Amino acid sequence: MSTPIKIAVVGAGSATFSLGLVKDLSLTPSLAGSKVHFMDIDEERLAMIHKLAQRYCDELGQDLQIESTADLDTALQDADFVINTASASSHHHQRAVRDLTEKYGYYYGGVPLGNYANLDLMMNVARAMERICPNAWLIQSGNPVFEGCTLMTRETSIKVCGLCHGHYGVYEIARVLGLDIQDYSDLTWQAPGLNHNIWLTHFYYQAEDMYPRLDAWIREKGEEYWRTHVASRTHDIQMSRGTIHQYQMFGLMPIGDSPRRGGWWYHTDIAAKKFWFGEPWGGPDTELARPYFVENLEKRIAQMIRIANDPKASVIEAFG
Repeated sequence: MSTPIKIAVVGAGSATFSLGLVKDLSLTPSLAGSKVHFMDIDEERLAMIHKLAQRYCDELGQDLQIESTADLDTALQDADFVINTASASSHHHQRAVRDLTEKYGYYYGGVPLGNYANLDLMMNVARAMERICPNAWLIQSGNPVFEGCTLMTRETSIKVCGLCHGHYGVYEIARVLGLDIQDYSDLTWQAPGLNHNIWLTHFYYQAEDMYPRLDAWIREKGEEYWRTHVASRTHDIQMSRGTIHQYQMFGLMPIGDSPRRGGWWYHTDIAAKKFWFGEPWGGPDTELARPYFVENLEKRIAQMIRIANDPKASVIEAFG
């Protein structure tokens, strides 16, 4: 028996996330009849995701109501869940911040200055929820997740949950170790921590501890892997030399984005980055990786616009 709910998505112009959400909801029969209300101040992006989401539902035969608005209060009305994936700063703003810090002698790194604007945005959403849907759950996806969830929990009465996808790094470890994980029930793991700072405390395959197997891989195959492996994604660092170095220092494997937060010696220049995090970019936080990442993101958005404007195109065939 289905239980219809209303989900408001703030920052729906983060189109890849929004489309994936609609796909997940459409494949969940118990949510039939639910309403998804997209909200974004970029009305062109908003119209695009509305079109794609509606066609996704139609192609999958799922009974979801899709609505969209540029007004936050309207989106929040009667919401059971609010997903905030919005960002107050764009990739172009982040590039400007990095250029400014480089001017004063700082090598390419993070952009914490933008966090102030994002934290203000999060608080605005939470305060609006207190007025309009005080019993709803807020699922915070946009960064900085940990800082934002801490702030909103302390300063508002809203129920807050942070969402991060970094734990998928566990499956990359399993793949490199040669484990057959077609049936995920064979893999048991636990990685507690904070957003961008999680550590693998339990790692079992068919009830056998896989840490000894990881240690054997490091001894027997690690150097060859680091010498020959060429990343296909900018964030492909789960089995990098830098990640393993942190595991050997701390005794637990850092997962997902966690290795990016390591010591200064990993980040002194592009040569150090490539040594620790591999070719061809040296991990995701370099002057080589970020433009490539943004370029691919813009290509993805262009593809989504093209599919949205082509009524004959299949959304499922295009995006899975």
